[in-house]
This record gives sequence, C-alpha cells and structure tokens, in this order.
Amino acid sequence: MTAVSRTIIALAVIVILAAVQGASSSRQKAVFSLYDKSSTAALEAAFAPSPSASPQASTSPSATAPAASAEPSPSTAPSASKPSLKNFMHTITIETAKGPIVFQTYDADAPETVKNFIALAQKGFYNGLIFHRVIKDFMIQGGDPTGTGSGGPGYSFADELDPQTPSYQAGYVRGTVAMANSGPNTNGSQFFIMHKDTPLQHNYTIFGKVISGLGTVDAIADSPTAAGDRPVTPIKMTKITVGNAGSQ
Repeated sequence: MTAVSRTIIALAVIVILAAVQGASSSRQKAVFSLYDKSSTAALEAAFAPSPSASPQASTSPSATAPAASAEPSPSTAPSASKPSLKNFMHTITIETAKGPIVFQTYDADAPETVKNFIALAQKGFYNGLIFHRVIKDFMIQGGDPTGTGSGGPGYSFADELDPQTPSYQAGYVRGTVAMANSGPNTNGSQFFIMHKDTPLQHNYTIFGKVISGLGTVDAIADSPTAAGDRPVTPIKMTKITVGNAGSQ
C-alpha cells in the first residue's frame, strides 16, 4: 500500500469518526432537551396551586366544600335590635253582618302566611267579600274575590306545615283559622275557620286561632245554605282590621 493510499484511508477514517461523533452529540442534545422540558412541566405541576386549595368559594355542594359553621358569623347573625317572631303578635278583627270575629296570629309558626294575610287585609282586599262556603259542624270559608271558590289574589305561595309547631300539634280544632287550597303549595287568599273539632289531615296551613266571636262563627255556620254549601243570604266580611297584640 502506497503512502498516498494510507493517507486517503486515514482521512476517510477521520471523516467517519467525526460524523459519528456529531450524530451522537445531536442525539444527546435532543435527549437532554426533552428531559429538561418534562422536568420543567413536572416541577410546575408539583408546585402549582391546587384548585381545591384555592380560596374561591365553591359554587356547588361538594364533599370538599367547607362545612357551615354551627354558629352564625357576626355578618349573618340576627341584629339585636330586630325582635324574633313570636306567636300571637297580631290581632285580626273580621267585621261581618253577623258580628265580629277576632283571632290572633301564629306569627312564628306560619310567618309567610300571616304576612300575606295582613298585607291583603291592610289594602282592603277582603272588604265586601262573602263566606261562600258554609258547612255546619265543620267550617266556614271565605276570601275569594269571585265568590265562587275558585278565585284568589293572582298568585300562590308555599305551605307552612311544621309538625314541631304548636299550631300543627293543636290541629283543626274549633276556632282554628287556616288557609284553604287546591293542593300542596297553592295558598292564596281563601281561608276557613273551624266550627267544630275535625280530624283533618295536616294539609292546610294554620295561621290563627279565634279568641273572641265564636258565637259569630256559630251564627254563620247555622245559616241556611243552598247548592255548593253557599249561604242563601250572602254573609259579607265588611271590614278586616289588623292590630298588634303583643306576645304570650
């Protein structure tokens, strides 16, 4: 082999070795580049704030949501100047052609029902309406602006039927004042007053009890009636007034 041949071979080997080394270096750089990216992502994920640790309030109930405190916070606690509701805070007087009927309200037991009745009474809604349904030994019913038994104030609201309340436990005894309805949560303006004790199912919100004028209830219940238990001679509520009764 001549010197020239050996030189050519040596140069070829050098070129080949250089190429191999360059390729190895490129692959090594590529591997380190991927590793660095994955490591960075892993570190970011490890140290990023967890969504559950975020101070933002949860917008839906979940097992990880903070439990409500058993005691009200100062911002949600009732104001000391605002009195809590108690039963018998109001006295309602119904003036009728047969005489007055006076009852006190179950403000704590049925607050929304009492508030609704008082609001209607104070704007004169009941004035001039009749007792359109009268059943002796059962009850007298009124409060329908149409006088047919199918009318109301144009809205309805929910029942207030809590077995723990005194009114619920007393039941539908003589002198009880309760809402008439056409099914659950269909209260409006119609109400009834019990003439005699009756073991009704607890489907009617009780919101008052008569304290004076049961003789008037008797007189209305004794009135002659025609079809649909409607009094032959209309018996009107001429006026309803609302007064504060204090508490018992």
